[in-house]
Amino acid sequence: MITVARTMTSIFASTIVFVAALTTTLQASAETIAIIGTGNVASALGPEFAMQGHDIIYGSRDPDRAEVTELVARTGGNAFATGQTEAAAQGDIVVIAVPGNVAEAVVASLGDLSGKIIIDPTNMVGPGDDGFMSHTAETSNAEVIQAMLPNAHVVKAFNTLNFRTMIDPEMSGGPVTIPIVGNDAGAKATVAALIEGMGLEPLDLGPVRFAHVLEGMLVIWVNGRREGTPFDYYLRPQTP
Repeated sequence: MITVARTMTSIFASTIVFVAALTTTLQASAETIAIIGTGNVASALGPEFAMQGHDIIYGSRDPDRAEVTELVARTGGNAFATGQTEAAAQGDIVVIAVPGNVAEAVVASLGDLSGKIIIDPTNMVGPGDDGFMSHTAETSNAEVIQAMLPNAHVVKAFNTLNFRTMIDPEMSGGPVTIPIVGNDAGAKATVAALIEGMGLEPLDLGPVRFAHVLEGMLVIWVNGRREGTPFDYYLRPQTP
């Protein structure tokens, strides 16, 4: 009995050490994520990131608005809302969750973002005369933002799917791939971890200069739905 008691005590002590170490690791990996905007994409990503243990700050033009207050409450944890510039200043990661046609102007108003990871889920697209969606930028928002912020790490991600799928990937009926591009490997690894934490599959497609290709993928995605053939991307790399 003494041997059993000592063994159980040892196991219990080891479990406490393991749990403490795990808690420390999770706390060390937690980031403060500033989400600029409070629309559909922000409302999808904020709570999802919070569930992974990250602290969320919403940057809003009107942080006291009832809808923003409700979003903060739904996000939980240490989430709160403030002005856009104030939120960006406090974030380790900054998500530009605003309409694509104002992304450049919004980023220009956020101040110095040097050293931060900037996630760009936006698209520069618009309908043509025939009703089909087209890419409306010479390059892409991610490339423009990276040029504006040479000392930040821009990662294009979350731009090729519906915000509802971000919340519930299983609604698509199968795996969903999130293609990402960016110049910094560490920044892409951080974003890939966020993607995996949402039950989605990240796929690194290279440097930020290919971001216009990802925006083109959104064009195809939208036009497929217009033609009655909706789909979500599932890109499985082949074994060499």
